[in-house]
Amino acid sequence: MDWNSLASPALLWLSPLCLVIAGAGCLYGLTAAVFVARYGRRPVPVLAAGAERPAVTVLKPLCGMEPNLYENLETVLRQAYAAPVQVIFGVQNAADPAIGVVRALQAAYPQARIDLVVDARQHGSNRKVSNLINMSELIAHPVIVLADSDMVVAPDYIERIVAELAQPGVTGVTCLYHGVPAFPGAMGQLSALAIDVQFLPNVVMGVSLGLAKPCFGSTVAFTRANLEKAGGFRRFRNDLADDYAVGAALRDLGGRVVIPSFTIGHTCVDTELPGLWRHELRWNRTIRTVDPAGYAGSVVTHAFPLALIGALLPGAGTGALAVAALTLACRALLCRQVEKAFRLPAHTLWLLPIRDILSFLNFSCAFLSGSVTWKGHDYHVVADGTLIPDADLGRDAGAPTA
Repeated sequence: MDWNSLASPALLWLSPLCLVIAGAGCLYGLTAAVFVARYGRRPVPVLAAGAERPAVTVLKPLCGMEPNLYENLETVLRQAYAAPVQVIFGVQNAADPAIGVVRALQAAYPQARIDLVVDARQHGSNRKVSNLINMSELIAHPVIVLADSDMVVAPDYIERIVAELAQPGVTGVTCLYHGVPAFPGAMGQLSALAIDVQFLPNVVMGVSLGLAKPCFGSTVAFTRANLEKAGGFRRFRNDLADDYAVGAALRDLGGRVVIPSFTIGHTCVDTELPGLWRHELRWNRTIRTVDPAGYAGSVVTHAFPLALIGALLPGAGTGALAVAALTLACRALLCRQVEKAFRLPAHTLWLLPIRDILSFLNFSCAFLSGSVTWKGHDYHVVADGTLIPDADLGRDAGAPTA
């Protein structure tokens, strides 16, 4: 069958368009590899050996039992830091199984100051921020490090964060992160690939070119004084992208939020495709909400799926499959460069085309709706990034009008 004879003239332009964007994606990938290499070589601030370190409070909001939770939380208790460190864990449900993990850590590290807050008060639609508001009443020290529960950090983590925060003009520090599969198997590797070969180079490119000012839940560090100047955690109680909003508030104080040239580990816990899909869809819809134009423009990073579509559409030339092969080669090169720059374990390259197709499908679906699922609760995201629980939407829809 002659597809060209059946296709409309407009459709015949679609294949060349996809291939042109895919070609641009190849250039983007090669450029990203260069920027990643440069970023990994950036100088790292250090504190003088005899300098007095400020005391630090680490905030770890918890919700439910996660794979490797004990091991992940334990890494923040094994810090080589020459000043007091307080760790505050917080839950909102008195029956939360994470409480047992915290009790075990308190028993294993009796010399550490480990506080647990169990408080059901809800202050807004963002449950994590409500948890932080409840936890903040116990903050004892002038430097605060807020980090998600699924992060894996090295023993010099706090030392390096404080060194960055001590630089002139810095009001906040946030961290890049790489994927750490919690379980063996392809699903964990696919999840880690999304972080290491999609998220990491895109952030490095955006930051290096001055096109992005991100802030990540992996780590947000700031002083207690600056948190109070920014309005406290209550300011962010209805934001989906609370970490991004905190970063913007810290910049509004007249300083910079810096991103060090090292990464910390993010535990990839999904063992089935539906869970992986939901997590990535929430991330994508969050990014789309925060930066809709930038999100739409990031279509160029999906070079292989676009080249594949271009090769299958009417009007595809004989070189279309060669373009698809070139995009995969560029993706493999970028993957290896990210591994080298941030000293990461080598990925299984044959998973890259599968990973890229999944990423493109998820990227596309993020345009279809503003609904997200977070920690078992369903929300709708409105244009300004505010979270509205779906239950509230239902009540509003059923309420009588005047």
